[in-house]
Amino acid sequence: MAVHFLHTSDWHLGQFFHNHDREFEHRHFLSWLLEQIKQKQPNALLIAGDIFDVINPSSSAQKQLYQFLTSAHTLAPHMQTLMIAGNHDSGYRIEQVEPFLAKFNARAIGVISRKENNQLDLDRLMVPIYSPEQKILAWCLALPYLRSAEITGLNEHTSSNQSAIAYLHRQLIAEAKARKQPDQALILMSHAHMQGGETSDSERPIVVGHEEALSTALFEDGIDYVALGHLHKPQKVGQEHIRYSGSPIPLSFSELNYKHQVVEVRIDPMQSDEQRFQYEPLIIPRTVDLLRIRADLNDLIDQVKALPNGEIEQLFARHFLEIEYTTTAPPPVDLRQQIEQALPPNRYRLLRISRIYQQVADSSMHISKIDLAPPTPESLFGNLWEKMGYDPDDSVKRDFLQLLHEAQQDIDVQQP
Repeated sequence: MAVHFLHTSDWHLGQFFHNHDREFEHRHFLSWLLEQIKQKQPNALLIAGDIFDVINPSSSAQKQLYQFLTSAHTLAPHMQTLMIAGNHDSGYRIEQVEPFLAKFNARAIGVISRKENNQLDLDRLMVPIYSPEQKILAWCLALPYLRSAEITGLNEHTSSNQSAIAYLHRQLIAEAKARKQPDQALILMSHAHMQGGETSDSERPIVVGHEEALSTALFEDGIDYVALGHLHKPQKVGQEHIRYSGSPIPLSFSELNYKHQVVEVRIDPMQSDEQRFQYEPLIIPRTVDLLRIRADLNDLIDQVKALPNGEIEQLFARHFLEIEYTTTAPPPVDLRQQIEQALPPNRYRLLRISRIYQQVADSSMHISKIDLAPPTPESLFGNLWEKMGYDPDDSVKRDFLQLLHEAQQDIDVQQP
């Protein structure tokens, strides 16, 4: 009997985009997803981390998640919802409401824990997926974002982050193989940056032991499907069955051309390799567009005026707009005012104006931006080095990201 599930990730509930709340877009996505669940009645919904945008999500973001879980359970009572923590989540926070989740056939794995003998508690990470008749169809190996404090120092095989990650995968997969029956599938859900994955500029770098990307060699041949979270572009990594579902909405302008989706998967372990798997991308309708105009300054205003018009009454439903222009002369001081007057009224939210100009001497491109978005630690670090006249090499960047990663870990550990 085939196991049927939906793979999604990186919801980032509660995100603010250039100081604009994304609640409207998330609400429409979740309504759409509920309709898919109602129609398709899957055995499970897998959410591969970064459920929230920050480790201390707002009450409205938490309400969105819990209202979704209650509605999903009403529409498909037999469906299990399995969630793991991502690097944006507090693993302890998402596990705190476990009694509530259990009432709605949901489970959250936020942290890697140990038994009294200091061994990894593998039982918590292996979740059976059932048919409506309570037959085990598959085992889901649920690996949240791996923090070094949780996985290192267990024994001689876990002295470093990289060795601990490899050891954890070997132990977990071996235990799962020992439990599974021939008619059961093995699914591994993980929040990680895999080698070969295509990134956008909105993912927070994950650095573990000075190594950012993990190898797909961690996943053995016996794993039927790897449900990944962290990278926002839907993509396969190396093999057909190792996939990122991607984020449901674009989280930066680098993602404006992504085809955001949820992956529908069917696996029948008793079939041959060619008939064993069925994958179907379910394209998520976009309710708010991200638009970018790139033009010479002389043509800029005309292109702004040529944008589609038609008022959108609600501010939070209006489309996001970014403008990049080239010029060899200083722009007029009232350029932003000219752009705003040329925009079709009450349809767009102008987020950023960027000036791009060619430096003839070295043929390099320089971008000057007017941006109201709050700075990130990475951008502050880069700006500081640039002002000091340095160009940080890869080793300096890795060291900084490792320190940032360790600081984030300390914050997470301190969460109640």
